[in-house]
Amino acid sequence: MSTRFEVKQKHVIIIMDGAADDPQADLGNITPLQAARTPNSDAIAREGVCGLAKTIPDEMQPGSDIAALSILGYDPLRYHTGRAPLEAASLDVPMDDADVAFRCNLVTSDGETMIDYSGGEIPTAEAHALITTVNEKLATRRFQFYPGVSYRHIMVWRDGSVEVETTPPHDIINQPIEPHLPRGDGEQMLRQLMFDSLEILDRHDINRRRRDQGKPPANMIWLWGQGRPCILPSFAAQHGTPGVVIAAVDLLRGVAKAAGLHAPEVPGATGNLETDFDAKARAGIDALERFDFVLIHVEAPDEAAHQGSAERKVWAIEQIDSKVVGPVLDRLRSLPHSKLMVLADHYTKLSTRTHAREPVPFALWGDGRDDSEAFDEVNAAATRRSIEEGWRLPDLLFEG
Repeated sequence: MSTRFEVKQKHVIIIMDGAADDPQADLGNITPLQAARTPNSDAIAREGVCGLAKTIPDEMQPGSDIAALSILGYDPLRYHTGRAPLEAASLDVPMDDADVAFRCNLVTSDGETMIDYSGGEIPTAEAHALITTVNEKLATRRFQFYPGVSYRHIMVWRDGSVEVETTPPHDIINQPIEPHLPRGDGEQMLRQLMFDSLEILDRHDINRRRRDQGKPPANMIWLWGQGRPCILPSFAAQHGTPGVVIAAVDLLRGVAKAAGLHAPEVPGATGNLETDFDAKARAGIDALERFDFVLIHVEAPDEAAHQGSAERKVWAIEQIDSKVVGPVLDRLRSLPHSKLMVLADHYTKLSTRTHAREPVPFALWGDGRDDSEAFDEVNAAATRRSIEEGWRLPDLLFEG
């Protein structure tokens, strides 16, 4: 007597962070997605369906925190409390309901101008040493600092206030910092911490060596993205399957943990341009053996756009297509009834070097076909398929 085994449907999302953009003069008046060689993503578009999704509600500021919630099926207008508490969740930072987490970038500044929002993409080992020093010198009963990945870290203000305005440092590159310092409840304490850190870090041995090597010093902390703890309903309960998120950045890992998804660390994944693209693909493919839902996030196009480099952005998109999308698509072709969605989470514009709220292109393989020619902003718009509430994107992936 033979036994029939049911092969479960697999659902995969690949996020090209910040890949969407406007046409660029130095690319021949086409977008980086159009300029990049993306045969695998284009195959998904030709064999599947395409459209635009509004991942950033009109009422909210464009950012990866808002977009990540949308892509995983959580209405950001309902669930978003701030960017930093999501990253704090990834780092298992202890927080009570009255505590406030702040994103704590290591930046390069002369005390007057924001020179580099990432401290020259400082390596994680050096960054940990710097944040440890900040914590030793500046931590109190109410303020503590927690190391993350590269330039991305967390500060927690115990029994703090969220009634304060802050600015992402990548929005003010080469601009005076004074107009963008924290304003509101507790502003003096927050500003003092930031400028005290400059006194401590500017003469740190690590930054002296970085200057000697011709690298930007990571010589100041920048506080922003504040919020109280974020509580999300279980992803598995909503979609009927557990899952895993493959990501280097604490933001995506934090959203995953808050949603009850697994978020393993992947050796070589950095969240920067030099990340190990192959390792992310391998981790995602390996996860398909144990999970029916896998999300793979790659930060590189976003980092290139923040740097204002069209060449690097095109390169990053091509790396994702060849080293991540291609292998994953090949694996899914052998698994019946599986679905794969590729999309940008938000625009990151080379012209402004920051995020924007335009609806982003997506392509879904394994659920019909509309004969789009390629995966890019123009072809996605031409389908006239529009998801006005981006947090409904998972419905496309899991329906049927």
